[in-house]
Order: sequence, then C-alpha cells, then structure tokens
Amino acid sequence: MRTLKNHLILFDADCPLCTLYTRGFVNLGILEKGGRLAYQEFAEASCPLFDRQRAVNEIALVNQETGEVTYGIKSLFKVFGTVIHMLKPLFGFAPFVWFMSKVYAFISYNRRVIMPPASVDSNVVQPSFSLVYRIAFLIFTWLITAYILSAYARLMTGLLPDGPAYREYLICGAQILFQGIVIGFINKERRWDYLGNMMTISITGALLLLPGLIAALWLTIAPLFYVAWFMCVAGFMLILHLQRTKLLGLGLTLTLSWILYRLVVLVLIILL
Repeated sequence: MRTLKNHLILFDADCPLCTLYTRGFVNLGILEKGGRLAYQEFAEASCPLFDRQRAVNEIALVNQETGEVTYGIKSLFKVFGTVIHMLKPLFGFAPFVWFMSKVYAFISYNRRVIMPPASVDSNVVQPSFSLVYRIAFLIFTWLITAYILSAYARLMTGLLPDGPAYREYLICGAQILFQGIVIGFINKERRWDYLGNMMTISITGALLLLPGLIAALWLTIAPLFYVAWFMCVAGFMLILHLQRTKLLGLGLTLTLSWILYRLVVLVLIILL
C-alpha cells in the first residue's frame, strides 16, 4: 500500500469520530507513524500558512516539506488519492468536489452532536456553529427516522392501529418543535445542541429497528415480537437521552418531556 509521506493530519482530539478514522489511516499504513496529531497540540508557529480556526472546522493536512496546508474534503482526497491512484481524476472533478465538500461540511459541523466528546477544554478553540448545517441535520434525521418508523409500524399490525402514511413524519417533526419549545424555557443557548443530540438518538433508534425490517422479508414473526424489540430499542434510547442531557448539563426535565410527548402520542394513536 502506498503511504503519503512527510504529511501530518491534524484532527480534533475531542471528536471520537476524528480520532478513530485518523488512527485508522496510520494503522493501515496510509499515513506514516507519527503522521497524525491533535490540532490542540500543534504548534502554530511551526507552519506560517496554518489557519487554526479553519483547521478546527475542517481537518487539516500539512505538507511538512513545503508547509502547504489543505483542509476538509481536499485533505481526505489527497490521502485517498495516494492509496487509490485511479480515483485521482474523480477527486479533481469540480462538481464531485463541490458535492462532497457539502457532505463533509454536513458531517463536520454536526460531528459533536453525532458523537459528543466526554469533555471539552474551554481554553482551546472550538468548532464554529452553522445553523444551516444543523437545520439540515435535523431535517435529514427526521425524514430517515420517520421513514423507518412508518415501515416498522406496519409490522405491528393488530397491536397498533393503522394510520395515514404521514403519521410518523408528523409525530417526529412535532417532537422536534415540542422539545425545541421546552428547552427554550430551560436553556435557550443550548437549544440547537440539544436538538442535534436528540435527533442523533432518534436516528440511532430507527437504525436499530432495521434488523426487524430485514427479518420480516424472510420470516413470518408474530407482531408481539416486533413490539418487544421496539420497547427494547426505546429503553436504549432513553438511556442515551439521559447520558446526552447530562453531558449538556440540562438535567431531567427534557427527558421527562421527551417521555411525556411519546406517551401522549401513543394514547392518541390508540384512542383515535
């Protein structure tokens, strides 16, 4: 395997996702040993072209021979282009670069609600917040979650009343609004952080329902099994919600309102 030599990739030490994949680059031999370093530890004076805030937002790759610095998706293209040489023309194709830069930004600006750090050093420069990408994240997770839940609800026929195709979309979307109002009374400054974390929990729960949907393609299983699996997933989501609100310092109120909303919705579904 080709190795990108004399390059240093600077990752966010407070981002578990960033730590994981950059370590993978080194372990696979894509980067040299010592080819990764947390930007929190990087001496800015050693590279005059280095932009710290940009490196916080977009992973930086430093050419240690020339001092050249690339950021974000271009850094990753440079790494992968070394390993998979035939993809270099694609990595230079402007429309593809533009599209992937948006995908990268979508993940990067939401990385701390996707996989939050256990703690953050307040003395270190923090990632910028993008309202556009946070709203995009909420919409994306809402649509995926509602789509999976709509399909899963059909597996519980007889135990859960049938509803219109838009029911789960309405329920999931309304919960974002409801919880957004609740946190507005508790801690308005953490609203977008909380909603991002909440929808990460929602899509995680939805993805955990996929084994049931796959099993239904091949097996005939009683609806009670799907209800039981759904309750197990809901319990796991509750644990995640408690953990995330604790990390955000938001207490139990939001978890209680989260549970209350779901219970009220369930009662309405059954009665109506």
